[in-house]
Amino acid sequence: MYGQTAGHALCTFLRMISIQQLNKVYRTEEVETTALQDVSFSVQPGEFVSIMGPSGCGKSTLLNVLGLLDRPEGGSYTFNGTELTGLGERDRSAFRKHHIGFIFQSFNLIDELTVYENVELPLIYAGVASGERKERVGEMLRRLNLVHRSAHFPQQLSGGQQQRVAVGRALINRPNLILADEPTGNLDSANGNEVMDLLCELNEGGTTIIMVTHSVHDAGFSKRIVYMKDGQVITEKLAAC
Repeated sequence: MYGQTAGHALCTFLRMISIQQLNKVYRTEEVETTALQDVSFSVQPGEFVSIMGPSGCGKSTLLNVLGLLDRPEGGSYTFNGTELTGLGERDRSAFRKHHIGFIFQSFNLIDELTVYENVELPLIYAGVASGERKERVGEMLRRLNLVHRSAHFPQQLSGGQQQRVAVGRALINRPNLILADEPTGNLDSANGNEVMDLLCELNEGGTTIIMVTHSVHDAGFSKRIVYMKDGQVITEKLAAC
């Protein structure tokens, strides 16, 4: 009996993310749309998981729920054993700030800020002291080979460079989890492969990544692919980074 209990506890501990029977419905005065229906799956620390499926299948909604940008109608979402579905807005914001980094298809950089300032911004929001900010941003720009672009503005960069800045911004607070929504969607194949190689490198260093993608090519960089249809997880398979 003790062995079973200990084994169950270890299994639970090893799941960074556990989703159980998650539901999400969008309502207007005339239409009710089920975006997620009884979705259940888990992610282990250090995994690289791709979520695939046709447009409208619920991929982005699931990513928004995982990133605490949207609330489910029902079900459970635990992160390292902590239930998140009942958190208030302030706690949700604080959790995102310290545990989750986001990479978007459209980069979402601030045009009026330099590369350095875009990467630094999350540290300012987190209240990190100026000396530590300078050290961490410098280290990140060196890591991403962007030091020579630190004073440039986003419009002065290629698409691949902009996405590398976005990756740096996502990583600067050292999150446990990176959520990537079509990270190569606005890039040509060469720049797209560069970004995917970077994500694989980050994953090999221990960063957990969940990526929504339409690209079979990009999904092949991950370790596991979750397929969705009509708001449900229909199957999974292993892939190889």
